[in-house]
Amino acid sequence: MKSSFQLLSLLGLILIFTSCNKKNRFEIDTNKNRVEVKIHRFDKDLLAIDTLKMNAGVDSLYSRYRSFLPVFVSDVLDTTSKDSVAVRCLFYKFLTNKTFAPVNQKALQTFTDVRDIEKELSDAYTNIHYYFPEVKLPEVYFFVSGFNRSVMMNNQFIAVGTDYYLGSDYPAYKGLTYEYTIKNMRRECLTTDLVSTTLFRMFPMNSTKYRLLDNMLFRGKVLYLMSVFMPNQKPEGIIGYSADQMKWCKTNEKQIWAAIIDQQHLFSTDVMLIKKYMNDAPFTATISQDSPGRLGAWIGLQIVESYMRKNTNVSLRDLMNENNYQKMLEQSDYRP
Repeated sequence: MKSSFQLLSLLGLILIFTSCNKKNRFEIDTNKNRVEVKIHRFDKDLLAIDTLKMNAGVDSLYSRYRSFLPVFVSDVLDTTSKDSVAVRCLFYKFLTNKTFAPVNQKALQTFTDVRDIEKELSDAYTNIHYYFPEVKLPEVYFFVSGFNRSVMMNNQFIAVGTDYYLGSDYPAYKGLTYEYTIKNMRRECLTTDLVSTTLFRMFPMNSTKYRLLDNMLFRGKVLYLMSVFMPNQKPEGIIGYSADQMKWCKTNEKQIWAAIIDQQHLFSTDVMLIKKYMNDAPFTATISQDSPGRLGAWIGLQIVESYMRKNTNVSLRDLMNENNYQKMLEQSDYRP
């Protein structure tokens, strides 16, 4: 009897240890049925063109990037011209622009080796394919844009302007955009931005009421998927906060929720109010000047996490198909 009891106790400890080390109930072996992502380096091929041989260089791009190049020409070079001479002139101006030559070189240096990014993307896309096999995942392209476009996406590809990820201390960013956005213009943020953009395209918001609650929980659902599909990312990396910002949110979670309720904002359909909670900003004006921006998204994630803990029968597909946000809130039993 004693040895049987010891054996059962040992098995119980093993099960507890195993469950504690399993990051989430949706974790899979990403080495099986793996989706291998290979980044198409349009940026390198474009910048490698010999400007003394423009015709041959542009012709080579057109033959290698048949689907991507027309989009680059229209969205980055900003022309719909069918005149091949005019288009080649724009390529020449782009490549010989003295202002952006050092930016382009910095982009090439920053992304010389992208194997780490390809691995992280492959892990995430493998997860997405496992749970949503019907979704056709996009090809991934890198390009440089002269600070003209950060992301381009259609049904075939998602393309990222690497000149937007050169580091939060990169001098050329000063005066280009707001200070609070520069902190995430780092190489480390590129993969999460790619996965986020992919998921938002997969799951457009479906709400007839468009209340703050709906926006919070919709954004929370996507962030929850990101945390599942990118388990090695820190929570602050998923939402784009610093460690200090994340600490502030955790410390003040109860007060944040109380402020939303007390101000009767939760069920508001005021578009400007919703933007204050959901859009990137130096702080969330409705809460505190000490807060980070996008607190609505962060609280939304906390509610979704509580909902998924309380409802272990809900699958990821069920989660993304659930658009009754009032019911989700009630069944989350969220009490910070």
